[in-house]
Amino acid sequence: MRPMLILGIETSCDETGIALYHSERGLLSHTLFSQVAMHAEYGGVVPELASRDHVRRVLPLLTQALAQAGVTREEVSGVAYTAGPGLVGALLVGAAIGRSLAWSWGVPAVGVHHMEGHLLAPMLEENPPPFPFVALLVSGGHTLLVEVQGVGEYTILGESLDDAAGEAFDKTAKMLGLGYPGGPVLARLAEQGRPGQYKFPRPMTDRPGLEFSFSGLKTFTLTTWQQSDQSAQSQADVAYAFQEAVVDTLAIKCRRALQQTGLKRLVIAGGVSANKGLRRRLTALGEELGAEVYYPRPEFCTDNGAMIAYAGYLRLQAGEGLPLSFGASPRWPIEELPAVG
Repeated sequence: MRPMLILGIETSCDETGIALYHSERGLLSHTLFSQVAMHAEYGGVVPELASRDHVRRVLPLLTQALAQAGVTREEVSGVAYTAGPGLVGALLVGAAIGRSLAWSWGVPAVGVHHMEGHLLAPMLEENPPPFPFVALLVSGGHTLLVEVQGVGEYTILGESLDDAAGEAFDKTAKMLGLGYPGGPVLARLAEQGRPGQYKFPRPMTDRPGLEFSFSGLKTFTLTTWQQSDQSAQSQADVAYAFQEAVVDTLAIKCRRALQQTGLKRLVIAGGVSANKGLRRRLTALGEELGAEVYYPRPEFCTDNGAMIAYAGYLRLQAGEGLPLSFGASPRWPIEELPAVG
């Protein structure tokens, strides 16, 4: 089989990511622009502004990625773009540009599932996880436990019934006056918190099952903060207690998933997988259970083009491709994806 060079385009929310992945040489380049500064003024992502900024960023980032990789557009053999889930306007920017480039270059194109990209991001590391494994996907929009037998062979074991873990982090940070995006700021503040100052519940861990719920924990945090003296130390203590509750909940459900499936490999991916407290807890869980734990590097935890290029490579290599028409799926269950042989 001839070597393949795949262009990956990620525009699902507020980060524009472009990458080039080579089937033999691996990841050649990846470029990223974050819209955080623009959306911070509004306290959250404004979909129309996000879409317009993606239009401005994709082609300059592509030029930069080609230069970093030392290749030309004539060498690109396929285009992969995020087709969902995400903000529909933002998705359509990447889909339209990606499909147009593929048509003009005479190469195939494929729409990639955003969460499959996150799930496969650890495959870009030097020590990739072999199949099968349990995956915990934790981001601002999703919290999923998935049994993974192979690419496209996914069984959802449990998911959040309301707020995703990353969404709960951001909303709690806003309650504490930490601004936007608050999740990483809250995590850093939690490092200054004192253990044992507050006791928070671990939602849905007192019953069987692998579902998650974080909306009640968010409300409990708000009540605790309002009843505190609202000093800087109390703010750190509340942040610590909140993070510990989320981390404990995720770890308890991961333990159950590994025991339920009998698997000995755990993959953690998505934006929240960069959280140091979560990594420490799940690494310790792996050691306790004799399970291997895998993470992507921090820069590949958040949205990026590299994971889309790699996931697209696997599907284009298997012969998948799309006609000239294209679309986007703001809601797209991961279990609907076809398996890759």
